[in-house]
Amino acid sequence: MDCPSEENLIRMKLEELEGIQHLDFDIPNRKVAVFHRSSSDEIEASLLQLNLGTQKLSTEATQQTEFTEQTQQRKLLWSVLIINFAFFGIEMATGLISKSMGLVADSLDMLADSFVYGISLLAVGKSLTRKKRIARLAGYFQIVLAVIGFAEVLRRFLGSETLPDFNIMIVVSIFALIANGVCLYLLQKSKSKKEAHMQASMIFTSNDIIINLGVIAAGLLVNWLDSSTPDLVIGSIVFGLVIQGAVRILKIGK
Repeated sequence: MDCPSEENLIRMKLEELEGIQHLDFDIPNRKVAVFHRSSSDEIEASLLQLNLGTQKLSTEATQQTEFTEQTQQRKLLWSVLIINFAFFGIEMATGLISKSMGLVADSLDMLADSFVYGISLLAVGKSLTRKKRIARLAGYFQIVLAVIGFAEVLRRFLGSETLPDFNIMIVVSIFALIANGVCLYLLQKSKSKKEAHMQASMIFTSNDIIINLGVIAAGLLVNWLDSSTPDLVIGSIVFGLVIQGAVRILKIGK
């Protein structure tokens, strides 16, 4: 388990079985504890079908029957989702204004993260079919946007576009960097930071910080080299990451 998409994939696969009471994920150690009343062999067989390297470590009886959702965890995830979606709008708008593919691509990465968190939060209590439909729509939408982005990058490589506004690139990316830094701080100080969604959020936010730094570096290189190539290169890299995330999300909808 390396991302929220794989966690959701496991959740949806096990939802097909009767007797599943609760799933406790430990993403850093790639483990999941399954509280169930059904056959452990049936659970193991279902997980093996996902080709995620499933291995049963142990099984034991427990008297625990009640599992409560942590309100603080949900609030933090909602906060991360809102911040990501807000900066998707900000970076998309400023990216189009400044003609920066780096900002446009980073905005789609923010949107991709929002989709992942949204699938986890907004689909709570919905049917398995509804969850899969939401995942498929999110995945296909991301791929379409990324393909359009790649086409625009190619057009700019072959054309004679004016240079992107490196000042807007740098300033907006710095604000996005600060926002992601705040998110990471809030997640790390949370008492529930060892929970699956918290770990997943920290992984995604850490990756976003790296991308923000990449766009800032591209803005500096655009100014230094007097060329749009650094902006197009970072845009292409981030579009590739968006497609990779979309493919993982589509696995949930199978």
